[in-house]
Amino acid sequence: MAASDSNSSGGSIRKFIDVQKALKGISYPADKTSLLDTARANQADDKVLDALQRLPDQKYGSPAEVSKGVGNE
Repeated sequence: MAASDSNSSGGSIRKFIDVQKALKGISYPADKTSLLDTARANQADDKVLDALQRLPDQKYGSPAEVSKGVGNE
C-alpha cells in the first residue's frame, strides 16, 4: 500500500485545510451551492470540489460543520 493510501490523519488534516482555504470569504450559514460557488471562485482543486459535492444538501452554520461533513464522506 502506498503512503498516500494510508489511513493516517495527515491526509484528512490536509483535506480540511484545503477545504477551508477554498471557502475563504464565505459567509455562514451557507448552503451547499454557496460552498461550491465560493470554492470554484477561489480556484479550488478537483479533490476539494469533489469533497464538497459529496456533502448533504443542507445549510452549514460554520467552518467546523463543513469540516465535519467532509470528514464523514
